[in-house]
Amino acid sequence: MAKRDYYEVLGVSKSASAEEIKKAYRKLAIQYHPDKNPDNPEAEDKFKEAAEAYEVLSNPDKKARYDQFGHQGLGGNGGFGGGGMNMEDIFSQFGDIFGGGGFESFFGGGRGGRRTKKGTNLRVKLKLNLKEIANGVEKKIKVKRQVLAEGVTFKTCQTCQGTGQIKKVVNTMLGQMVSASPCHVCGGNGQIVDKKPAEADPRGLILKEEVITINIPAGVADGMQLSMSGKGNETAGGIPGDLLIVIEEVEDEILQRDGNNVVYDLYVSFVDAALGEQIEVPTIDGKVKIKIEPGTQSGKILRLKGKGIKDLNGYSRGDQLIHVNVWTPKQLSKEERSILEGLKNSDNFKPDPGKSEKSFFDKMKEFF
Repeated sequence: MAKRDYYEVLGVSKSASAEEIKKAYRKLAIQYHPDKNPDNPEAEDKFKEAAEAYEVLSNPDKKARYDQFGHQGLGGNGGFGGGGMNMEDIFSQFGDIFGGGGFESFFGGGRGGRRTKKGTNLRVKLKLNLKEIANGVEKKIKVKRQVLAEGVTFKTCQTCQGTGQIKKVVNTMLGQMVSASPCHVCGGNGQIVDKKPAEADPRGLILKEEVITINIPAGVADGMQLSMSGKGNETAGGIPGDLLIVIEEVEDEILQRDGNNVVYDLYVSFVDAALGEQIEVPTIDGKVKIKIEPGTQSGKILRLKGKGIKDLNGYSRGDQLIHVNVWTPKQLSKEERSILEGLKNSDNFKPDPGKSEKSFFDKMKEFF
């Protein structure tokens, strides 16, 4: 099922401020919180949907990419790297949305379990050429990530008794209020390392190289960031971080990108422009022949339909625009000069654009 628009999910406009977005999410989180809706799968789905929308719209970088490219701008997966949205992830990341006490203290400690810690994210740059960007590509990359060493065992943290939280009761004029904060000993995991192999660090982690397959959708742009859930660093007693892939577009030597269109400067001789000719031109998918009509003027723009870049949302494909430039020779032999001088006074060689010839700006308006 297609994802709903994140602004629609939270019930805010695109111009909503960060505070308005946070307020809208807080309202939905209270309404659909699992403790208020036990054994209600529909409420849980709405709770997760709201958290995913907030995770994107509260992040300026992700919000900008979402506003420009939609869900595909986030790697086609939406928030939390797309997959594996789980309740612990939500409580871990947004537990302070109600203030210092988190979800648990707001609802009087109803959930009671420990909050799951998330490993750190990894960021890699991935260089792509124009053809790979145009059609999408599968890439395999080597990533060094921290993983739990084999043989690591854990024991319950005695400071928090395995809850992952230190709770404090404060007497106020409104009565007793309970606040909770992550345990400073176990970092909120509820467990600490008991035994580990010699090569592991104090957290039980080792550095391991892994080959990861990445499916890049067609239409990505330079600087765009995609996310793979759970492919970042692991953490003891928690869930892995994400792998963030930053796209770096390698400039093509011949073709230029303009949005989803591809632009090519074609230089033709005066003779070919006057007489017409079949000329071979490069495209993203290989060379094709085009026809230069007799009398073609310099500055004419030809369009090759569908020879551009696929739209990131997969609904359409751009075109290739060919800018025709009539090449004027810089040096002439005596024979060439003589021939041209003989034609100089011919009426056909006198510029006479007339109303049918469009200006450069008119041509640009026509194509864009």
